[in-house]
Order: sequence, then C-alpha cells, then structure tokens
Amino acid sequence: MKRVIVILILLLAVGVAVAFALAKTPPGLPRPVALDQLDSALAVIPDGKTIAKEVKRLRKDLEKTLPRNKYIVIDSHTNTAYLRTADSVFFKAVCSTGSGGELTDPKTGKKWVFHTPSGVFAIKNKIVEPWWRKPDWAFIEEGEDVPKSNSDRLDPNVMGDFAMGFGDGYFIHGTLYERLLGMSVSHGCVRLGSDDLKYLYETVPIGTGVYVF
Repeated sequence: MKRVIVILILLLAVGVAVAFALAKTPPGLPRPVALDQLDSALAVIPDGKTIAKEVKRLRKDLEKTLPRNKYIVIDSHTNTAYLRTADSVFFKAVCSTGSGGELTDPKTGKKWVFHTPSGVFAIKNKIVEPWWRKPDWAFIEEGEDVPKSNSDRLDPNVMGDFAMGFGDGYFIHGTLYERLLGMSVSHGCVRLGSDDLKYLYETVPIGTGVYVF
C-alpha cells in the first residue's frame, strides 16, 4: 500500500511539473527539470528500485505526450499569448482573457461566470470573417429582451477578421477594443490585436495544441 501511495505522489508531482514547464520553461531548457531529478529522489525511498522501474515506464509515457510541434500558450494571469516549442518562443503578444465577472438572469436565475477555462485544448476550426452568434447573456447584460429569431443574434462586427475555436464555444479572435488588450475584460474568449491575430491565424494549423493557465 505504501508503495502505491509513493507512486501516486510521484505521478502527481511529475504531471504538475510537466504542465508547468510547458508554459513556463524558459527558452534553452530542453525538458522539465523535474523529470531529470526523479532518479536522485528515488534513491532515498525504500525499495526504490522497484518503484524506479515503474516511474521509468511512466516517464516514457509522459514524454510521449509532450508536443513535438509548435503550440500556443495563453497566460491568463499576465494576459500574454505565446507560440512556442519547449525551448523556443516564436511569437509573443498581449491579449485579453476572461474577466471572471458574473451575470445572473433576473427572470430565470440562470448564472454565467465569464472566465477563460484553464487546461489543454487544441485548435478545432479556423474561420475567416467570423460572425458572432450572440448568446442569451449578451442581451441580458444590455438589459434587452432575448430574441426568438436566430437572425437577430448574428453580429458580423465584433470578432475581427479571423477566429480560431479551441472548444466549448471559446475562440481566439479579434476585438473592436484593442485599447483594452492586456486587461481581463472578455467574456471568456481570448482577444488579440489585428496584426497578431493575422500572424497566428496564418501560422498555426488545425490541431495545434492550446495550453491555458
């Protein structure tokens, strides 16, 4: 039982280290340092040889999950977007992410929280000249009645020239309010300036990893 607990703790530590390193590893560091330190850590654990074999196998599995190509990192704490590999940064831009604000529908009590979700995602689709289909909260926020017609929800002017969806209705897209870039003011999507958006749109293919923290 103790052996299982030790392995689980090691797995958790390695997983956290890998996720953190993907976003924070400075250029020049080939892979997370924590992976290299496991062998020395195991030396002080009873029956470390048996555990070491299991960790070695798990380490290989973890290393297989590391992205081999360029990936996008969204730092929602500093509102910064990157295109990078483990040891190189190819693109860095100021962005805007979710405000964290809340909205409650006074009629139904339904509640929305406007944050950019953290986690591992991928670019699922790319759209030129996107139209925004305004959700219910967009009308409630403005004190307007929610329309019944779908055509009354469509707005071609607010998402910029390009949009890249990374799941659950969240996009990397442009904005009418570039003066607010660098601030946490969006309803959850990631906003970029027009030039940065164009570069990223033209550079990354569908399937590119997106890491948000």
